[in-house]
Amino acid sequence: MNNYIIYTDSACDISPEILKEWGCEYLSLTFKFEGSDIEYKDGSMDTKEFYAKMRAGSVAKTSAVNVEAFSSAFENILSRGTDILYIGFSSGLSTTYNSARIAADQLRENYPDRKIITLDSLSASAGFGLLLYLTLEKKNSGATIEEAAAFAEEMRFHLCHWFTVDDLVYLKRGGRISPTLAFVGKALGIKPVLHMDDEGHLISMSKVRGRHASVRALADKYGELALDPKDGTVFICNGDCENDVNDLKTILAERYGAKVQLVTPTGTVIGSHSGPGTLALFFVGKHR
Repeated sequence: MNNYIIYTDSACDISPEILKEWGCEYLSLTFKFEGSDIEYKDGSMDTKEFYAKMRAGSVAKTSAVNVEAFSSAFENILSRGTDILYIGFSSGLSTTYNSARIAADQLRENYPDRKIITLDSLSASAGFGLLLYLTLEKKNSGATIEEAAAFAEEMRFHLCHWFTVDDLVYLKRGGRISPTLAFVGKALGIKPVLHMDDEGHLISMSKVRGRHASVRALADKYGELALDPKDGTVFICNGDCENDVNDLKTILAERYGAKVQLVTPTGTVIGSHSGPGTLALFFVGKHR
């Protein structure tokens, strides 16, 4: 019997409306702006408004989902006789997955007849979202909860995350690059090209001069790594930079005949660390 749901969190940067269409339930990470006590759920603020505030100088700080929130959400599902496969935000970037794992461990004693599987996606943003999408396809094809979990566990190492940012100050705040590099990069117009490694950490891979060069660099990586360049599933995420999205889509189509299945905003929690102007490309590759 295929009586389970796939559960997740908002760091997947897939809108609530689309997650509902997919039949995927979730919990939200939160953020607040420095100097304010107001805490916002991820997605509760329009992303254009959010990035306008960041461009004006506001600094956003984020919070992971805690054990109690997961316990309450999971118990509501288990009590109605449904099993859970939770796929969560990379443990290399957040404590959210660990909170879910602890909650699941505690609940197994009270629900010995139910299955609760937790999986660290080692992914973020719409790369995490793409892993969910592919795993849900597997579920909908009739896979058991164990088969879907095994599929996701293997597939996560083929989920390529390649991205660039417009302003290095946000990566500097998060400790991803040194203050010196951020200063020199801003002065010289240097844009980093980054990816997520097999341990779920963000790694700077190269540096190019100028925005157009960084967009082309993402397309270069697609051509180098994509498992199925023409017909593979491709997601793009962006921090309020639609023109760059269109440029990247055009390059992918002209070079490889690739079609982008989903373009989604970089959410407020992920965007708190990457900043406005972030452009990210996600696809299934030979390896990360």
